[in-house]
Amino acid sequence: MTAFAPFGFPGRDTRSDWVRMRTLVFLRWMAVVGQVSAILVAEFVYGFQLELGLCFMAVGAATSANLVAMAILPGNKRLSETEALLTLLFDISQLAFLLYLTGGIDNPFALLILAPVTISATALQLRTTLFLGAAAIALMTVLALFRLPLRMADGSVLTVPATLSFGFWLAIVIGIAFLGLYSRRVASEIRSMSDALLATQMALAREQKLTDLGGVVAAAAHELGTPLATIKLVSTELMDELADWPVLAEDAQLIRDQADRCRDILRSMGRAGKDDLHLHQAPLEAVIREAAEPHMNRGKTIHIALHPARGSEDRPPNVQRRPEIIHGLRNLLQNAVDFARGNVWVDAVWTATEVAVRIVDDGTGYPPGILGRIGDPFVRARPAAQASAERPEYEGMGLGLFIAKTLLERSGADLSFANALEPHASSVADPERCGAIVEVIWPRDRIEAQAPAALGENKPILA
Repeated sequence: MTAFAPFGFPGRDTRSDWVRMRTLVFLRWMAVVGQVSAILVAEFVYGFQLELGLCFMAVGAATSANLVAMAILPGNKRLSETEALLTLLFDISQLAFLLYLTGGIDNPFALLILAPVTISATALQLRTTLFLGAAAIALMTVLALFRLPLRMADGSVLTVPATLSFGFWLAIVIGIAFLGLYSRRVASEIRSMSDALLATQMALAREQKLTDLGGVVAAAAHELGTPLATIKLVSTELMDELADWPVLAEDAQLIRDQADRCRDILRSMGRAGKDDLHLHQAPLEAVIREAAEPHMNRGKTIHIALHPARGSEDRPPNVQRRPEIIHGLRNLLQNAVDFARGNVWVDAVWTATEVAVRIVDDGTGYPPGILGRIGDPFVRARPAAQASAERPEYEGMGLGLFIAKTLLERSGADLSFANALEPHASSVADPERCGAIVEVIWPRDRIEAQAPAALGENKPILA
């Protein structure tokens, strides 16, 4: 069976893109709080003699990693497979080092090594989960052989029988394997059901579209059949009547031939019609204008400008005219027009390797409190009071931006959101452009269409 690829894009496993940086950062903060609490209780309540400097250095590494991630990445950043792998591998290594300082496999908190592997089994690919599981088992094996012993307040070493230590190690290894397999099995079934429901919805929508289109084609063929037959009959009689007038007879024959051609075209269209190959690609400006067209007459001025980057060719690229790209850009433009005072600027720039579209408005910009969450569903992009004043007919929940971000990212684009007044957004030199900025950047080979020459004949739509 052919793999199902939503939205018409090539099939690829995008499960890693479901993991948000904010989720892993939040879980790491919980781990940091738990680790600090456990260290303090062990040292000052139970009197264990711990290497506090090294322990807090390990905790500080996790804290620093969180602070760096929060500083340089937006909270709604969807991690790639490699990024998620490195993040979880860091968590496993940090926990293993802390366990080495606090008794190794004999530490009851060693079972927390199961968490990163379970997350990977739920959200990442199989090879990533196997790698993380093998790394966790290897580190637990090392900790079973080498670790700093736990010393009580009187200096005595807390010892655990070798049989019990082996039992701890075996339980953790079995737990990694069992929970990883269990989590992956359940998550796979949920994803399969979700994909099946989505495929069903798309199949029903396609069938409905084909049914409607088939009705139009059948009606056209039925309605045009009689006049075409009449034209053919009359033109044949004219040919007989104009036998002595060769020039006029040729015209009558041409009319009959064109009637036959119309009949053949209707017959070749079949039940579902034909797919117009010319609609598969268009110049970059045409795609942007098509996306902006519904918002051109809403009382705001949309300025569209295209220019190459320095050293690039002057001719704009022909891009793929995918509904997902047009719909995504349209949603971004709708949001800009909704909150602009009077102007929206759309600048398209291209290089030999990238195509970028920047949308800027002259509104108040995004509220700083939700700037890092833009693109998540059910997040209001403006305060309720402002939304009711500027858009009395609509109270947004962020679904438009979420849909736009999802569709454009599936086309290979990277999106960034900012306010024009922020220091790092100072590249917008025009002081009128004081509102929100959305920048969409594609690798050129992901969006550029094939050469427009020799498209070939239009082919019937396959049901």
